[in-house]
Amino acid sequence: MNAPQSMAGRATTEIASKGTAYQARMPDENGIIHWSDEENHTWQQLMERQLALIEGRVCQQYLDGLERLALPSEHIPQLADVDRVLREATGWETAQVPALIPFDTFFELLANRRFPVATFIRTPQEMDYLKEPDIFHEIFGHCPMLTNPAFAEFTAIYGQLGLKAEPRDRVFLARLYWLTVEFGLVDTPEGRRIYGGGIISSPKETLHALSDSPEHSPFDAVDALRTPYRIDILQPLYYVLDSLDSLHDLAQRDIMALVEQARELGLFEPRFPPKPSNH
Repeated sequence: MNAPQSMAGRATTEIASKGTAYQARMPDENGIIHWSDEENHTWQQLMERQLALIEGRVCQQYLDGLERLALPSEHIPQLADVDRVLREATGWETAQVPALIPFDTFFELLANRRFPVATFIRTPQEMDYLKEPDIFHEIFGHCPMLTNPAFAEFTAIYGQLGLKAEPRDRVFLARLYWLTVEFGLVDTPEGRRIYGGGIISSPKETLHALSDSPEHSPFDAVDALRTPYRIDILQPLYYVLDSLDSLHDLAQRDIMALVEQARELGLFEPRFPPKPSNH
């Protein structure tokens, strides 16, 4: 399967209700996280693989952010180094968290422009897919886009809305996050490009998203709020922004009124089969 698809999963009951075998590494008294040689080698392999795949497929804003972050290719970066760049660019920082966090914590961090980063990295046996978002997914997949003002603004406002929302509304908001921040596409002068971190950190999803296999639809917020998704499959549908400035426009709208409209209209029929039963 494709690489981790679980940041929005933090805002869904499916991921939060399950345990994880991964344990986050804690920083020492100087704030430094000490990674093993195997963990650093895993990072290097992931970096090399994805850098080759995203060329010509991701939006320029992501590439600009990636260049600005100057992520090391041979070892896992320290969060303080990422923070210095994000603070200067958009006022964001990372927040070291366990593999899984409660909904309230997730939304509170985003509302305060702190992006949760689980400080573990996948094992060599799970290079292609794991349900939890690891440090590669968070840092490589998402942090470059957080240097973009429109993306950064939308993500913060999303957190503020989620923090105040009722549980029944958070389910709708999770769909919006999934289909933008995680799995969004955008049209650019150079062509259709990827900006969603769930795609960018995934080898199979990177190739799949811009192929002829999935459906591409112009982004409509109410439609996105009504669209079911599964975290464990290649996505059958991607919503395409006219430009990243559309996220700025969306952040200015009354998103909770759109949630109410989506609830009244009801969900679309899923574009995927039901998840197999474990029984």
